[in-house]
Amino acid sequence: MVTAAFVAPFLLEATRRFVLSAARVPGVRLAVVTATPADRLDPELREAIAGHWQVADALDPQQVADAVRGLGARLGPVERLVGILEQLQVPLAQVRDALGIPGMDEETARNVREKARMKTVLGRAGVPCARHRLVTRTEEAIDFLELVGLPVVAKPPDGAGAVATFRLDTWADVDAWLQMARGEAGEAWLLEEFLTGREHTFDSVTIDGETVFSSVADYHPTPLEVLRNPWVQWQVVLPHAVDGPECREIHRVGPAALAALGVRTSISHMEWFARPDGTVAISEVGARPPGAQLASMIGLAHDVDFFDLWARLMILEEFTRPERSWACGTAYLRGLGRGRVRAVHGLEEVWRELGDLVVDSRLPRPGAPSSTGYEGEGFITVRHRDTDAVREALDLIVSRVRVELVEEA
Repeated sequence: MVTAAFVAPFLLEATRRFVLSAARVPGVRLAVVTATPADRLDPELREAIAGHWQVADALDPQQVADAVRGLGARLGPVERLVGILEQLQVPLAQVRDALGIPGMDEETARNVREKARMKTVLGRAGVPCARHRLVTRTEEAIDFLELVGLPVVAKPPDGAGAVATFRLDTWADVDAWLQMARGEAGEAWLLEEFLTGREHTFDSVTIDGETVFSSVADYHPTPLEVLRNPWVQWQVVLPHAVDGPECREIHRVGPAALAALGVRTSISHMEWFARPDGTVAISEVGARPPGAQLASMIGLAHDVDFFDLWARLMILEEFTRPERSWACGTAYLRGLGRGRVRAVHGLEEVWRELGDLVVDSRLPRPGAPSSTGYEGEGFITVRHRDTDAVREALDLIVSRVRVELVEEA
């Protein structure tokens, strides 16, 4: 029996699925470290876990370490310490190092969490990525901008995905960004050369430093464009075949990037660009499972439970490589403006046209507040053996479904 602690600041639905899967793996005794009080856990979750420890701040490594020690006194020594959030990876690594728990160490966690450091490591290893500079002063920013030219991308150095990321196309954009950045005294920003081409993911499993499984997905449009245009109903597609010439280079570069960063045993989420000249460039790497329904879609494309796969790998270091059997894709439903969902139009036609192609969904709920993130008010996931059929289904969804929002008085 392996005793493991799962750190989850708050037990939101996506996190809850990972926790439940980990708790149900045979041979695992799972405890949860969270800010959510025990009496607020739903009955299913409360029954599944072996222990609970409440902390005020689950991102504080000292509080997490104290919780792990406390759980160890109750359940026996904690042998695995896991969590899925990007922001947790460094604190978890610090606690592992301090308590002698196997898993990703702090140096590797910082390599994948601190984006300027990440690109420096990749560049030294000869892995292609965007030119970049970490800046804290206006003069440093202007110097870099004059070196690489516009457009550039500005982001927090410890950002997750495209959150708080800005594309600067003109010097007017630069002036507006500098004004905002100066208002956050003491903050550093990462400036990057803007990469052109199609953006994709490389989601992989690494065991003892060897990449043993990978999945490629396509973004339509890029996450940055999605954030710049909050009304866009965007798509992610997992093609049925990912071993063709268009993926050959990322199957070489992706594992090389993970090796350079020091990733040993982990599920990783990487974002990369296929450039017009056929080369690739790494944009981001996270040593954690993907978000935005990608975890579910990878499972659907391979006829496996991705959440169980993650739990067995991270806690027991067990992994059976699944075969890709399907193409899969998700359309994200987003309304124009802010407020609350008044109605959703076009769903009847989608159900009539697509039938059993729809395998998962979360529909916008009338009265619910509009989303503040890129995942939108809801989503619809489809699956088919043929990739073109998936793309056509997603095009139908985004062209026919309209989320109507009404501003709050």
